[in-house]
Amino acid sequence: MTIQVGDHLPQVTFRVNGPEGPQAKTTDDLFKGRRVVLVGVPGAFTPACHRNHLPGFVSNREAILARGIDTIAITSVNDIFVLNAWQQQSGAEGIEFLADGNAEFAKAVGLDMDGTGFGLGPRSQRYAMLVDDGVVRVLNIEDTPSKAEISGAEALLKVI
Repeated sequence: MTIQVGDHLPQVTFRVNGPEGPQAKTTDDLFKGRRVVLVGVPGAFTPACHRNHLPGFVSNREAILARGIDTIAITSVNDIFVLNAWQQQSGAEGIEFLADGNAEFAKAVGLDMDGTGFGLGPRSQRYAMLVDDGVVRVLNIEDTPSKAEISGAEALLKVI
């Protein structure tokens, strides 16, 4: 079942880049007591993610944070090494990248998709949500994985 507005995020563990390399961070570590814009993408460096989705959050970072948001986080079913490379190449400093390498979070929130027809395996759907102290307050899910319209930064800015 897909997570809904008003639901609490489930407890899962992501991998993030720490000062000494990859480290585990739980949902509580990342969302408890914070207002977070969480963006789910099918894959780092994929055309729609790399060219259409992430750039809007990079260029609108300050405007989003000015709305009382503590951080912007991007999650994808990739390992943390790929996400680190994507962050660096995209100039996305100041945005948190959360590796969901086994799709545990995507599955737990019901936002996973089967990308095997494209050689991608299990992936995350494309979405953007506002999470306030672990509770989903806004949830914008794209109908088509190759589009980044209702889940884009500009659309999210209109509702947060």
